[in-house]
Amino acid sequence: MKQEYKEFYEKFGLNVVYYRKRKRLTQMQLAELVDIDRSHISAIELGNVGVSFDVIFKLCQALEISPKELFDFRD
Repeated sequence: MKQEYKEFYEKFGLNVVYYRKRKRLTQMQLAELVDIDRSHISAIELGNVGVSFDVIFKLCQALEISPKELFDFRD
């Protein structure tokens, strides 16, 4: 990950946290729905890793949102 984009990764991660909590899911529950490890969910939420389109689409299905909503960054 390029350091210049770190802020965007962090904002994406905050959106994952927001929508996960809105659905009242734990990181473990979301990880099971998306079929990835809980530590990967944590890394996504902290903005420490990039995310493939496959994972983005699975997150959206699990959270019942559109991809646009994950990328609608708040200031």
